[in-house]
Amino acid sequence: MHKLAISGLTKRFGALDALRRIDLSVERGEFIALVGPSGCGKTTFLRIVAGLEPATAGQVLLDGRAVSKPGGDRGFVFQNDNLLPWRTVLANTLIGPELVGGIGAIEHRRARDLLKLVGLEGFESYYPRQLSGGMRQRVNLARALTINPEVLLMDEPFSALDAQTREIMQTELLRIWNEGRKTVLFVTHQIDEAVFLADRVLVFGRRPGHIRQDIAIELQRPRALSLKRTPGFVDYVDRIWRLIEDDVRVSVIEEHA
Repeated sequence: MHKLAISGLTKRFGALDALRRIDLSVERGEFIALVGPSGCGKTTFLRIVAGLEPATAGQVLLDGRAVSKPGGDRGFVFQNDNLLPWRTVLANTLIGPELVGGIGAIEHRRARDLLKLVGLEGFESYYPRQLSGGMRQRVNLARALTINPEVLLMDEPFSALDAQTREIMQTELLRIWNEGRKTVLFVTHQIDEAVFLADRVLVFGRRPGHIRQDIAIELQRPRALSLKRTPGFVDYVDRIWRLIEDDVRVSVIEEHA
């Protein structure tokens, strides 16, 4: 059984077709990246899988069960960290367990272990205003993992970071993913980020959103940043850019019209 099985997924907002008949199978432990022009429905697709948005047609199955609402089997990492400024790093990390049934010694221990995993041991009592952007996103990731989700959904989580911090966070995410091999769906506008992180890159076409191509990234793991300078890596990036270049140009023109 596939970890995720998505069939005929369609989403309309009134007269606007956001997604049209998306079919996709994802295996347990796969890291899937989604790229495409602005407005092609990547975030809408992720929100439907998360149960935050209903589909107009089609279905999402997680381990054979239909997804219709949010659940503890899925963790969502948003583009902005959305940390509560009046809560400490540890208290922000514990929000998930609080919402799904309360916290005790086990939840506290898991939260501390996850903060150690994301490189924030010793920062448990700090407040968000005392952290850098990269550190806040580490808290954001730890918070999503505290509920021990089977699928991790990430919506451009590094887009607000500077280029250097973003690259470090990419390597850190791979390290964390390798520890537990969660199934990941990762939305990004950065093609090199998608190629570096993923087992497969789904290239979305312009609205209505659809999968133009599903590209297997056959680059050896574990991956270091030096991989980005190799011919094989550059070939993947060029191939994907050629697929979306025209759509991106049209999207940019429409945005500034």
